[in-house]
Amino acid sequence: MKGIIKAADKKEFYIEENCFITELINASDTPKCSVSKARVEVGAATQPHAVRDTDELYYILAGRGEMEIDGFITGTAEQGDLVFIPQNARQCIRNTGNEDLVFLCICTPRFEMGNYQAL
Repeated sequence: MKGIIKAADKKEFYIEENCFITELINASDTPKCSVSKARVEVGAATQPHAVRDTDELYYILAGRGEMEIDGFITGTAEQGDLVFIPQNARQCIRNTGNEDLVFLCICTPRFEMGNYQAL
């Protein structure tokens, strides 16, 4: 994959993790990384989960959220903050703000559904 990936060409969809996802790039020809935009509604939290053998970075675009990693509240992330979630870690994020929490989710290697573990 080369060039510009047009966000307007991508569709947002709801996942049972309790958030909305827009996959920007996640393809077998880019195995080292995937990027999606996630949106968590006001007062909602993602379901606890882990991603096997995959590190994740959340880059907060809007809103604020309380991050939980491996059973510990690590703090509140706000616009411009970056959250590192190591592979295999139990995780969830709760929208604690007054607007949708929106963030980029960058996975290395790329996200594969077979590595997702609902907890």
